[in-house]
Amino acid sequence: MKYICLGYIEPNKFESMSESERNAMLDECFDYDNELRKNGHFAAGEALQGPNTATTLSGKNGKVSVTDGPYAETKEQLGGILVLEARDLNHAIQLMSKHPGVKAGPFEIRPGGGLERNDSHH
Repeated sequence: MKYICLGYIEPNKFESMSESERNAMLDECFDYDNELRKNGHFAAGEALQGPNTATTLSGKNGKVSVTDGPYAETKEQLGGILVLEARDLNHAIQLMSKHPGVKAGPFEIRPGGGLERNDSHH
């Protein structure tokens, strides 16, 4: 079963770290990702650039408007996503609780799937 893990970064957490602390933290995260990969639990993952680089599309009255910046104005910012292959939610929690990224901010875990398109009737 796939679980989508959204890793958030507390405001100014990253900025307040020294460059060597930051690099050590990222190395730990990459090492753990490799561990997950080796054991078949890492389905996909991507670190994200900062929210200031975001572009948000929204539809209204049949028109799409484009705005600079993130959709959600939250203190924590989405730092990356990880797609985890796990037996069940408890397994996903167990795997992610060991992820060094948890030290930077919360991880939200959601079951994936349920949105597959059924093309069999075409």
